[in-house]
Amino acid sequence: MTGRIPGARRPVLAQPAATLSGYTVGVTADRRRDELAGLLESRGARVVLAPALRIVPIADDADLRAATRACLDTPPDIVLVNTGIGMRGWLEAAESWGLAEPLRDVLNRAYLVARGPKAQAAVRAAGLRDQWTPDGEGSAEIIEHLTARGVAGLTVALQLHGESQPEYSEALETAGARVIEVPVYRWAPPVDPAPLHRLVDLITGRLVDAVTFTSAAAVHALLRAAGPATDALLDALRTEVLAACVGPVTAAPLRRHDVPVSTPHRARLSALVRTLVEELPPRAVTIQVNGHAITLRGHAAVVDGELRQLAPAPMAVLRALANSPGRVLSRAALLQALPRHADEHAVEMAVARLRAAIPGVIQTVVRRGYRIPT
Repeated sequence: MTGRIPGARRPVLAQPAATLSGYTVGVTADRRRDELAGLLESRGARVVLAPALRIVPIADDADLRAATRACLDTPPDIVLVNTGIGMRGWLEAAESWGLAEPLRDVLNRAYLVARGPKAQAAVRAAGLRDQWTPDGEGSAEIIEHLTARGVAGLTVALQLHGESQPEYSEALETAGARVIEVPVYRWAPPVDPAPLHRLVDLITGRLVDAVTFTSAAAVHALLRAAGPATDALLDALRTEVLAACVGPVTAAPLRRHDVPVSTPHRARLSALVRTLVEELPPRAVTIQVNGHAITLRGHAAVVDGELRQLAPAPMAVLRALANSPGRVLSRAALLQALPRHADEHAVEMAVARLRAAIPGVIQTVVRRGYRIPT
């Protein structure tokens, strides 16, 4: 077996210090997966692509057309734009129906709220002007702003992002607003679900170091894909596997499951990658062996600054021994650390390969097992 994980893309070589060299990162995004993967690989990471969902435009959908007509018949006082792709899709659909200019006139007269930078950019690219954008992109902040401003008796058009959003609609209706939901696109399962199921296995097996999310819907899709392995997946995300989300809205479903989540200060893919660069290396274990510093990363060890790639089995043995330096672990104990379906012969092979990759890192204690010398 080589050190490669099935489905993983080959990383671009990078210097180990302050980079993602030696780490494996799962990517659940679909639309911008190649852009995110490229940013990660430029830092040296190994990337596993596993789109959790795909976006399906519904330009011909009767509900979208009916919502657009409702906005034209009863112009909204407030329009909440949730996503850039949704804003562009709405205008493109209206264009195909010959309703683009009337819709622009309606939007131009409304109080436009753009949920984040991408939504704001799409609004401005359309020649419209947004009046307010929240700092944190969260629904609670938007609802607080609108209800403080006053919505009783007003009509609010709410551009959905993939699914109904009762946290917006119910709060606004309770405050006295009439809400028009505008469904511009919907989420659909990936064409090939196999990569997502494989990512679930890699997470539960601790064979990835981090997983990135760019939408809350992708989080829900991963949890659904886990099925009976959901508890094991959440346990991995609470401990060894870092969950990195592009923003607080995306992170919310994981936080409800008590998963610690890392988010960048700005909702940008480049900022998401910088967050991983900042947070993954400090989580690594460093041990001193025979005067050498050895730092354990996801699928590699950094020995005195030199990156040494390791297959999953030798890496698992090294990690188990490094967690208890000086302590002797039997073959049976090390077997528990190996991937499923391994036997004690696999332990011996892993030890031999580990010794070949990093001489002197492991010591045999006759009739007892192995240890890392201290």
